[in-house]
Amino acid sequence: MEHKASYKFLDNIDSPEDLRKLPIENLPEVCKELREMIIDELSRNPGHFGSSLGVIELTVALHYTFKTPYDRIVWDVGHQAYAHKILTGRRDKFFTNRKLNGLAPFPSPSESEYDTFTCGHASNSISAALGMAVSANLKKETNRHIVAVIGDGSMSGGLAFEGLNNASATPNNLLIILNDNNMAIDRSVGGMKQYLLNLHTSEGYNRFRNTMSKQMAKWGLLTEERKKAIIRFNNSLKSLLMQQQNIFEGLNIRYFGPIDGHDTMSMIKVLNEIKDMSGPKLLHIHTIKGKGYKPAEECATEWHAPGKFDKSTGEKIKPSTEGLPPLFQEVFGNTLLELAQQNDKIVGVTPAMPTGCSMNIMMKEMPHRVFDVGIAEGHAVTFSGGMAKDGLIPFCNIYSTFMQRAYDNVIHDVAIQKLNVVMCLDRAGLVGEDGATHHGMFDIAYMRIIPNLTVAVPMDEHELRKLMYTAQQPDMGPFVIRYPRGRGQLTDWKCKFETIPVGKGRMLKDGNDLAVISLGPIGYKAKKAIERAENEKAISIAHYDLRFVKPLDYEMLDSIGRRFKKILTIEEGVLAGGAGSAIIEFMSENGYNPSIKRIGIKDGFVQHGTVDELYKICGLDEESIYNSIIKLTNSLK
Repeated sequence: MEHKASYKFLDNIDSPEDLRKLPIENLPEVCKELREMIIDELSRNPGHFGSSLGVIELTVALHYTFKTPYDRIVWDVGHQAYAHKILTGRRDKFFTNRKLNGLAPFPSPSESEYDTFTCGHASNSISAALGMAVSANLKKETNRHIVAVIGDGSMSGGLAFEGLNNASATPNNLLIILNDNNMAIDRSVGGMKQYLLNLHTSEGYNRFRNTMSKQMAKWGLLTEERKKAIIRFNNSLKSLLMQQQNIFEGLNIRYFGPIDGHDTMSMIKVLNEIKDMSGPKLLHIHTIKGKGYKPAEECATEWHAPGKFDKSTGEKIKPSTEGLPPLFQEVFGNTLLELAQQNDKIVGVTPAMPTGCSMNIMMKEMPHRVFDVGIAEGHAVTFSGGMAKDGLIPFCNIYSTFMQRAYDNVIHDVAIQKLNVVMCLDRAGLVGEDGATHHGMFDIAYMRIIPNLTVAVPMDEHELRKLMYTAQQPDMGPFVIRYPRGRGQLTDWKCKFETIPVGKGRMLKDGNDLAVISLGPIGYKAKKAIERAENEKAISIAHYDLRFVKPLDYEMLDSIGRRFKKILTIEEGVLAGGAGSAIIEFMSENGYNPSIKRIGIKDGFVQHGTVDELYKICGLDEESIYNSIIKLTNSLK
């Protein structure tokens, strides 16, 4: 239900144009109201909290300085975009954020003309904004400004550096805002983090440099070639005098800062001074994740996306978990530690998600054997491959949707060499409120086509533990295990370790009329639908757990092909190229002609909403499975 608070300024801002009509001295109060609104709304309707609080002043400064939407603001990682949404005509709908048919969880061009580019994954803003800047140049739109906002750990991603490199060599007037909050989701790591903490430049130097360049241009002494040479000389001289090198100016990208990212007036002043300068430029700002809400400032990781909370006390409101099965990620984290205690070759690798995937459990006990590589999924896979080449067994945990960014690395750096890297894909399937950019829909299809891979999908916590144990056995080669977000089924999850034969499925229940082949935890919904169908109808249904998408259990599928005329396959992934497709291929190539109905995600991106809502929309809920069973068995009569 909508909760409507009253705000002196926000209630009258329906677009950035309204914001720009305000006297500049009113902007701190606008920032205060934005912060109050976000804290108030997210206390009831959870979302990405700390990042959005950290960029409120920046957001106001950008929309006040630039004529959006004509001027383009390209956000990197939509975690930071709530103030942007509120100021760009979505204030009265903000209570629907992340809800089914409500506002999208991240900026989306299909939702608003102010959302210039999709930004659910990190590090793409510089490349996208550079494309827009080049487009503006080619179309002679000389008065259009393009701004890329990158931060929250995204600068550690390789794509960001590819964009910087190209920006340095391509004619453009791009402005890059580096929002440096020393954070990703967990604490930022790596040399770039330390570099940004120590980076300083002289404001006086920049003023002198700007004045001299303008004067030389008036004198006709500053041709394009001379300009590049002078920039290189000035950057070298500056590095010598200041006893430090600036990586950005080393790429011929003008650097300004660092400045206080919570001082709206100062940012507006600097933005107005540099926005019309020719050539690529970068403004480095320092911000605090969770700014303005003490609990979030003190523990940014926990307040990245904290769920519901009491805004007056900061106490998180969590439903009781007593008697409930654990989260799959918790089973992974605890099992990894157990295995690492038994096998000193095991190491852990995560791209900035040790808490999210529960690798922090092993990190706490064995910090020297867990590596957080920052937001760099491709590097995480190749780094794991390098360790595996020399005898270690890396468990590389990457969310399913983010593994898409490392696809070539999986093929080129792991699969070809048959390296024993265990790739654990967390958040596989439908993830809920984070929506289209975060659903792990594609991994079954994109992994099963790669040679040398084993691709396994555990049905429950026991199967996850056993598959992890199996994957670290000698000479297993590259091994993929995918499992969903959320809780499993078993409270007694800590079973004994045992090896599962690779490529072997299992019969869960025998039957005569219909074969149901499920893959992964969706098998429990299938189990309930089967029980209901058999109780209500005079039918007999066999239920199989496929377990491995690659290699397939040919013996089991051969038996099914010989026995059944009707087969129902169920998977929590895309139908195109998925497990059902693999079964159809097997049946066709081996001369079997059963009628096969596939349940899975159809050809299209799935919106945001609760997982249960999305299951129903995609036909993956128990009722939909039951209806498919009844329809298939009725056709037998």
